[in-house]
Amino acid sequence: MKVVSSELRKKLREAVRRNSAEGLLFSGGLDTSILAVLNPNMKAITVSLESFGEDISYAGLVAKNLKLKHYHRRVSIDEAIDSIPDVIRILKSFDPAIPNDLVVYFGLKLAKGMGMEEIMTGDGSDELFAGYDFMNPARASTSGVKDIENLDKYIKKISSSLQFSSNELGSFFNIKVKQPFLDKEFIDFSLKIPVELKIKEENGNLWGKWILRKAFKKMLPAKIIWQDKRPLEYGSGMRKLREIITSKIPDEEFEHKNRRYPVKFMNKEHLYYYEIYKKEVGEITEPKNNQKTCPGCGAGMNLNSFHCQICGNVLDWRM
Repeated sequence: MKVVSSELRKKLREAVRRNSAEGLLFSGGLDTSILAVLNPNMKAITVSLESFGEDISYAGLVAKNLKLKHYHRRVSIDEAIDSIPDVIRILKSFDPAIPNDLVVYFGLKLAKGMGMEEIMTGDGSDELFAGYDFMNPARASTSGVKDIENLDKYIKKISSSLQFSSNELGSFFNIKVKQPFLDKEFIDFSLKIPVELKIKEENGNLWGKWILRKAFKKMLPAKIIWQDKRPLEYGSGMRKLREIITSKIPDEEFEHKNRRYPVKFMNKEHLYYYEIYKKEVGEITEPKNNQKTCPGCGAGMNLNSFHCQICGNVLDWRM
């Protein structure tokens, strides 16, 4: 384990060097805290919705510990809701992950205002090192990965087609997004790490990203190393928007439009995003000859993909 930890630190340090940037979209989570440790000269940007979310407290702890130049972008509820059409128009998507995308949008917008041309993100770490609950057999729901053997297959399958909205949002702001965890050499290295070291028990808890935690445990406070995964919408507080948006649509209206539109909506919020999509982007285009059809919205999907970039529908990854 010590040999793997040492090599992991070396490989990630090299990936950070190859993907250096002026700024860092910084949640204070494990991944971005590690990137900050490896390049503490970056300007760190944290986004939160008003006073909601925990990210700012974790980010503040790391910023103080590493003496980072730390910038906090506090977004009002009205400002966030008013920006949803912009994000949907840029991404050409009504994926329910919009609250996550808003965090990136406001972070990049601040970076642009500060004159930055490059910014680093922690994209890819959760996918490569099993950071999500649905990848953890001890936490996964009925639709999650159920055992370690399947987890290894899942990680290897998705590693060839990872896509993140930060790239498209970065292009919109003319900012180059750097993603050290997605550096090809680092991906190749990470896939050789036994999956048993990515999810492993520690003090009675089955932890995702275990080997990352162990590799950097002496470089960050224990509170940072052993924190649970906080999706952007939770840590930033943007999840509050889901409640607000849902309250805008009466049950009868949702039921009527759910029958009327050619989309299988997950909830009222999904409908809300779709109607903005129709206005800002237009009708959903039909699949091309080399694509399969999304059963959720009818859009085209790449043959090896199991996540629809238009509506966010997720297919069985084993298909």
